[in-house]
Amino acid sequence: MIPRLSPTTERARLTALYGGLLSLAGCLLITVIYLMVQDGLDNRIQHAFTHTAPDRPVSTPHPVPGDIVPPERAGNYAQTVAVEAVTATTLSRLLTVCAIAFALYTLLSLFLAWWMAGRVLRPVGIITATARRLSGQNLHQRIDLKAPPGELKDLADTFDEMLDRLERLVTAQQRFAANAAHELRTPLAIQRAAAEIGLADPEPERVRWIRSELLEAADHSEKLIDSLLLLASTDQGLQRREPVALDEITAGATTGLSGQAQQKEISLHLALEPTTITGDPVLLRHLIRNLLANALAYNHPGGHVHISLTDRTLRVSNTGPLIPSHIAPQLFEPFRRLTERTHTPGEGAGLGLAIVASIAHAHHAHATAHANKDGGLTVTIAFP
Repeated sequence: MIPRLSPTTERARLTALYGGLLSLAGCLLITVIYLMVQDGLDNRIQHAFTHTAPDRPVSTPHPVPGDIVPPERAGNYAQTVAVEAVTATTLSRLLTVCAIAFALYTLLSLFLAWWMAGRVLRPVGIITATARRLSGQNLHQRIDLKAPPGELKDLADTFDEMLDRLERLVTAQQRFAANAAHELRTPLAIQRAAAEIGLADPEPERVRWIRSELLEAADHSEKLIDSLLLLASTDQGLQRREPVALDEITAGATTGLSGQAQQKEISLHLALEPTTITGDPVLLRHLIRNLLANALAYNHPGGHVHISLTDRTLRVSNTGPLIPSHIAPQLFEPFRRLTERTHTPGEGAGLGLAIVASIAHAHHAHATAHANKDGGLTVTIAFP
């Protein structure tokens, strides 16, 4: 099998390409110079002889063997032979010099092509080396290429931006796994402690208390697992799409939570325009229910909740505690709370707004949150 002689690296290919092009350009240049010098060289030399000896004719025919050549014709013949000899010598010398110059030019072209290819491909080598070093433990490393603006600079900056997104994604997944483990461990610890206490002293009153504790812990675990499953399913996109009257399911969800709002003495205000979007009605009900439940849970007695739907934009605003402006956008992250977990009855797992953001993303909607000046939160879902 005949081995391949083509270059095996990009630098070698670029060197061959650049060197070949430069050598071809040099060859064409030398050829043009040679042809231009050759063209009419004997005439120019003859003209030079004529100026040095103006009394002699410019040219004479070659003598025929056997003829008697007059002295004046013999001088002209000698002049013609001298012109041809000078022309041939000049062209031969020019060709030799051109060949030597072309050889040196080719070597210099290959060297410059190799150096230039290395300079051009240096950012690619840096990107490759950085990519090989990356792992889950050093995603913070960046290329940070110091180079003038250009395609390779844009490539390095894009690679750095991709690493930023990957780092945030990996960090969020790690935090999600740790928080989920912590949330699931708490009810399991409660169940274990209740079971151990009940087995130690099985009195009827204690058994009833243990039973209520176990049921409450199981209910909390079930809700948490359902929320995690819902969050995972919405992250994968929609399974079905159909026209949904968003104003109707918003009014229905508000009616379903009106009893809870009355218990907390919270007033609900609706301003809904007829709006139909394409999506999953079950997931959209979860989205609206989670928004309203969050607005009621983090409110104060005598507060209010405003629900508006205009221009395909759902907005839920509630009164409540003061929220730092930089914390509000972070509430869409899983298990993110305004305050530390207290494990009090009715306390959520911190997945409500994360599910809202995931469902909105599945419907190609944009979810934003900002803190109100007087306290509370305003969440906006803009549907396309």
